[in-house]
Amino acid sequence: MEQGGAGGAAYGAAVPPAGPAAAVRVPEQARGEHTHGERPAPRPAVRRHSVRGQILEALRAALADGRLEPGEVYSAPALGVRFGVSATPVREAMQQLVVEGAVEVVPNRGFRVSRREPRELAELAEVRALVEVPVILRLARTMPPVTWCSLRPLAEAAVAAAAAGDRAGYAEADRAFHAAVLALGGNEQLVAVADDLHRRSQWPLRADPATRRADLLADAAEHTALLDALIAQDLPVVQALVREHFHGTGG
Repeated sequence: MEQGGAGGAAYGAAVPPAGPAAAVRVPEQARGEHTHGERPAPRPAVRRHSVRGQILEALRAALADGRLEPGEVYSAPALGVRFGVSATPVREAMQQLVVEGAVEVVPNRGFRVSRREPRELAELAEVRALVEVPVILRLARTMPPVTWCSLRPLAEAAVAAAAAGDRAGYAEADRAFHAAVLALGGNEQLVAVADDLHRRSQWPLRADPATRRADLLADAAEHTALLDALIAQDLPVVQALVREHFHGTGG
């Protein structure tokens, strides 16, 4: 069995109650509690998966904004206490993050958050460019301006999250923008592969909050500049911007 240990304490210090984790609450029925004299309601099979999905999204948000720190070990029971759920959905969500490469299993202790080096993030950016750039350039030649205009709210949502310094919120808005662009090509498998690569590239390096916020703002500005060029059907500018967008480790 995993132990709460230092990993649990570190998470408790890193994640304030107001964060995404605090929003995850399990109804009493889902915890197996019921009032005396009442027959317990049957548990739909989807309830457990729903809780696990909420926990998974909360953990992904914590990874994106650095509240789960690279190199630290976190136990499922301690995280469960923080989330207000049992250890089981936390452990199941963590197993999915193991598959995604975000964490690794530490026997009898819990899960260690993977350390991401600049070289690895640069490699992910290169692979993303190989997948996304050809699609975007093809769409730039075929999609009318009105189609690109419809994506403006997604770009603006990313700008708002960046301005607020909301790393987790920006991660979601960033992926939503890219997924919407790629979805115009009609290839669902490509969208899924690109989103997985994108999610992996969002795990942060250690950086001070001011630098992190500046990076988000610069990345969001690239989104709006690219969208402007797509609407204007300025293909040379689109080509330059889309290649620059994937040059570094940004989104």
